[in-house]
Amino acid sequence: MTRSLRGRHLIRYLIAPIVWLAAATGVITSSADQSSVATYLHHAFDPNDGFKDRFDAEVWLVDMDARLSSFMTNPSERLALLTQVHRQATQHNLAPELVLAVIEVESHFDRYAISSAGALGFMQVMPFWKTEMGRENDNLIDTVTNLQYGCQILRFYLDRESQNLSKALAAYNGSAGSDRYPNSVQAAWRQHWRLGSIDW
Repeated sequence: MTRSLRGRHLIRYLIAPIVWLAAATGVITSSADQSSVATYLHHAFDPNDGFKDRFDAEVWLVDMDARLSSFMTNPSERLALLTQVHRQATQHNLAPELVLAVIEVESHFDRYAISSAGALGFMQVMPFWKTEMGRENDNLIDTVTNLQYGCQILRFYLDRESQNLSKALAAYNGSAGSDRYPNSVQAAWRQHWRLGSIDW
């Protein structure tokens, strides 16, 4: 057996149990979905995504994919978004589940959302941030770009507010001094994304 064939067999061996589990619990409902998850999990294991190892990636992605399925119907889009959320959150020292709660409150997972104030995308980033970051040509509807901005902005406010999450979230939303937005994010986290603990 050639090295490449051995590698493919090893990948199938590692991926098969998590795909079976997802299918058995209803996360995956068709053979096309199974193929999508198996393929995506293979490519998703990248140190830059912030996962400790392949098992960590599989467990988190399957768990969060089940939670996200009520907001997004396309399994490939869900897994792509989850991997990028985990990557950008980890790179900015944020809990990925917190970022998911922010996205739920900001855009309800609508990539093309535009607020009345002109905020764009999943994390509802205001266009003036492109000037602040010296990246005028960026497309804030692009998923990766939007998550990069959103996570970097939230990290900026956390550092500015001495790691006080409620104050940082209020600043992110442009509603400093009000608990309404932080409470909404916390409620979304508790209802849909809670995993481990966050110091609110």
